[in-house]
Amino acid sequence: MGKLVSYEHSEGIGTITMDDGKVNAMSVTMMQEINAALDQAEEDGAVVILTGRKGVFSAGFDLAVFKQGMEPLMEMLRVGARLTERLLSFPFPVVAACNGHGIAMGSFLLMSTDVRIGVDGPFRIGMNEVAIGMTLPYFAVEIARQRLTPAYFNRGTILAEMYSPQEAVSPGFLDRVVAADQLLVTARETAAALTKLDMPAHAATKLRVRGAALEALRQAITSEFG
Repeated sequence: MGKLVSYEHSEGIGTITMDDGKVNAMSVTMMQEINAALDQAEEDGAVVILTGRKGVFSAGFDLAVFKQGMEPLMEMLRVGARLTERLLSFPFPVVAACNGHGIAMGSFLLMSTDVRIGVDGPFRIGMNEVAIGMTLPYFAVEIARQRLTPAYFNRGTILAEMYSPQEAVSPGFLDRVVAADQLLVTARETAAALTKLDMPAHAATKLRVRGAALEALRQAITSEFG
């Protein structure tokens, strides 16, 4: 796919791997390459596994862009918001295989997928924006609202609570946690089971179930980015 994202298709499963050699910062380039991989997965009619590198799924948006001025920053946020919208409405199931840390935009990606599998270990998952002096974007609020349980929604957004992988199951960031050496095996087994779904019915039902959330997300994107 590119320098930061690879794509592999086998037996109805498209595996998208993010690896920038560091913390998988969500730069515009990284997100464009994810979108290109999603294009290919959609063309292949594949159930998607979205994963990262050892120890990190993604640590969030590229912080270097925050120093480049408002225009590059808003473009990065806009591309990120549209990526979450795409994942939330993707016509085939998407399984997140979270290799470690899933912070800020990394957690938004997790909350936009259909099944979320994490690894046990000394990792942090959550939205740390308030703790580092940032107001949570409107689109991120809607992503969190549609996924997290009410009490954790408030604590995770307003108080910037961070969770270990085991702790992240109760809020809804993750669905289950496995040993690191079982992550991709479990993700592939999960994806293989999902290939048995009737995909047109899956896609149509997903849009019905998430219709209100998607409308709120689109309104949030429009209000922030036009």
